[in-house]
Amino acid sequence: MDLYRTFLAIALSFVILLGYQYFFAPPVQEPQAPTTANGQSGSRPAPDATASGTPASTSTAAEVAVDPAARDITVETPLYTAVISEQGGAIKSFLLKQHRTGLNKDSGAMELAPASNPAARPLLFSLYNGAGTTTLPLYKAANTETQLNAQQGQAELVMTAAMPEGVEVVRTMRFSPDSYLIPVQYTLKNTTDRPLQVSPALIWNSSPFPHTNPPSSYLFAGSAAYVNDELVEIKGKELSKGPVIKQGTVSWAGYTDSYFITTVMPEGGAPQTLTIQGSDAASRSILSQGLQTLQPDSSTSYDYTLYMGPKKLTTLQNLGHNLAQAVDYGWLDIIAKPMLWLLNFFYSFTRNYGIAIILLTIVIKLAFWPITQRGMKSMKNMQKLQPKIAKLREKFKDDPAKMNQEMMGLYKTYKINPLGGCLPMLIQIPFFFALYRVLMAAIELRHAPFMLWINDLSMPDRLWLGFDIPFLHGLPVLTLLMGGSMYLQQKMTPTVADPTQARIMQFLPVIFTFMFLNFASGLVLYWFVNNLLSMLQQYLINRSTSKA
Repeated sequence: MDLYRTFLAIALSFVILLGYQYFFAPPVQEPQAPTTANGQSGSRPAPDATASGTPASTSTAAEVAVDPAARDITVETPLYTAVISEQGGAIKSFLLKQHRTGLNKDSGAMELAPASNPAARPLLFSLYNGAGTTTLPLYKAANTETQLNAQQGQAELVMTAAMPEGVEVVRTMRFSPDSYLIPVQYTLKNTTDRPLQVSPALIWNSSPFPHTNPPSSYLFAGSAAYVNDELVEIKGKELSKGPVIKQGTVSWAGYTDSYFITTVMPEGGAPQTLTIQGSDAASRSILSQGLQTLQPDSSTSYDYTLYMGPKKLTTLQNLGHNLAQAVDYGWLDIIAKPMLWLLNFFYSFTRNYGIAIILLTIVIKLAFWPITQRGMKSMKNMQKLQPKIAKLREKFKDDPAKMNQEMMGLYKTYKINPLGGCLPMLIQIPFFFALYRVLMAAIELRHAPFMLWINDLSMPDRLWLGFDIPFLHGLPVLTLLMGGSMYLQQKMTPTVADPTQARIMQFLPVIFTFMFLNFASGLVLYWFVNNLLSMLQQYLINRSTSKA
């Protein structure tokens, strides 16, 4: 059984190693598509589409020249600075004032609408299922000023476009000083004396957000939607095979990565057809309600709500629209979200996420203290039985079946579970990966400092020594401390009798230290504190058994 426990411990280590490879190892770089002068991926114009046909099937927006007659309207709120272009009425820029592109204070505000091509920007509108964006109409703003102030109270921006088909489009946007939500209404009026058939569609163009220190490439980033009470995440490889079409109740659709999300939410509950197309470099989501008839001199309205901001669970939960479903931890949801809540609870009075992680670690350790206690005692008792087990192995070395029978009888007599020492490690692995997902994907940890050289708990810890260290660039002090604590913990833990097995176990701290080199420093902090608490627990057990 000692050999079994050894191999089980090694197997568990490789489970974590495989998780490391999956989540952290850099992906193989694929050849990039040719780029144009302004940095957009190469593209081709969209084919025309009829009102009753399918949405245009372009993978990226065709290049459109900037209209010199179009003005830029700048909207200032305490949360963001938005620039709305009269060309197509699109969002030209959306800067988050409370979030930086990188860790450095001079890295600039986070940009959520980075496209320079006017046809590749968010918030375009089409009368024909997404077609016709190669020539963008001019949405003339009602106000003469190009600055709109929403610092103290709500501000409204009304823009009007005259379509060649005889349809007048009036778009109204409302901005609030305390919310990232932006209500948008499109009112379509038929100015002709004949009925017009149209298929209005809102087009949400997206491209990756420009992080200086982006999240792990193995965490999802791309087009996403919540359709028919189900989260849909579309990777670029899937889009390369052709458009993805979803029909039904669309709560929201847009683009998301680990930290930020930009979405459009159709209001009214009417069934929608959502078409997602493009690639990793640029994608578009087209929302359409299908064929509509505008009677002469009549009008109809379509309402949406935009959200462009941080992907913070508590914020999204308060906004409704199923936006909180964008924070997805997969099968770890049931563990990860309570851990995130508890982490934020501790932060609410410590004001330091590093200390909050330490407190969270203590709570987790206390929760598993009884079962870990039994496991450690089992290992200690197993150590006491090693002489008896050695005699049984010598006595029945030619009869393995009889030896196993006698060993099981020995375990039963002394009430020892031979697998009891491995059970605590098995139970902790899901919590390890759940906390990994929380620390890597929670925007709360982005650029969150702890102390001394650890200034970003979502990134690996590195202490700059004044010179470059190959591959590491800085000294991973916390990771080395974690490895050292694991080694000391192993020294305090009862060992197996076989020297070969003991030597194999001695390599585990080295393996773990290597795996943790590129883990988020917050996760390393958790494991380090967990090791210290395990050492304390082992010390108490050793002291109690020595007195017995």
